[in-house]
Amino acid sequence: MRSFLPVFRRSIRESWRSLLGWSIGIAAVLFLYLPIYPTFGASDQMTELIESLPKQLVDTLGYSQIATGAGYTEATFYGLMGFLLLTIASVIWGSAALAGAEESGRTELDLAHGIGRMQYAWESGLAVLVRLLWLGAFSGLVVWALNGPSELELDPVRLIGASAALTGLAFLTAAAALFAGAATGRKIWATGVGAGIAVLAYILQALAKQSGDLEWLNALSPYAWVFRQSPLAEGVDAGGLALTWGVALALAAASAFALRARDLRG
Repeated sequence: MRSFLPVFRRSIRESWRSLLGWSIGIAAVLFLYLPIYPTFGASDQMTELIESLPKQLVDTLGYSQIATGAGYTEATFYGLMGFLLLTIASVIWGSAALAGAEESGRTELDLAHGIGRMQYAWESGLAVLVRLLWLGAFSGLVVWALNGPSELELDPVRLIGASAALTGLAFLTAAAALFAGAATGRKIWATGVGAGIAVLAYILQALAKQSGDLEWLNALSPYAWVFRQSPLAEGVDAGGLALTWGVALALAAASAFALRARDLRG
């Protein structure tokens, strides 16, 4: 246990099957949605269908630019299915990393081998981050591989920005779960806080699109920080991206202090 990054290395070693499963799931979603864009997404029938829907619903779902490759990719994956899949993964991994380990008794055993609490917390958080970075990068690579065959005409630089936005949003959710788990030692609280952050972020940006009087809600929504401006069509909002990653890293760091401050004997 005194080897280099013992907690991180063990977490990565034990989670590779789970990571493989999530990667396959993401690839399956992308291969399901993106190849049908030339015959479905850009068709006149799709345009007519979108125009028949209420404007508020179209704006909420991000379908206003679905006739373009960038708009279709963002509406189907980055703003919806990709967000959903990475949110689920981040909540599961974030709640299990500290709270789950403590409830199972693993934390006590690990700390007995001379690992400091702060080291234990940040190595656990690093393992979650690396897995999410892989999912973000992997999804971006699959999208790029399908870019030509699916006639999406995506810009590679903007694709990198969209992947960074999606990963940052997922890590913020995971970091919230890490912090709640470190502060309470209860997996149910970690899961609730992580999932609650993601759901609230989505709801706030959806409400902000319903009326100009509610646009101020975007300032409270991490989802809006990175997706209010279309990363694939307009380029990622650098300020929103920096804020998302900054809050996520701050929460991850705070989890280490929260774990150190708690009495783990209770």
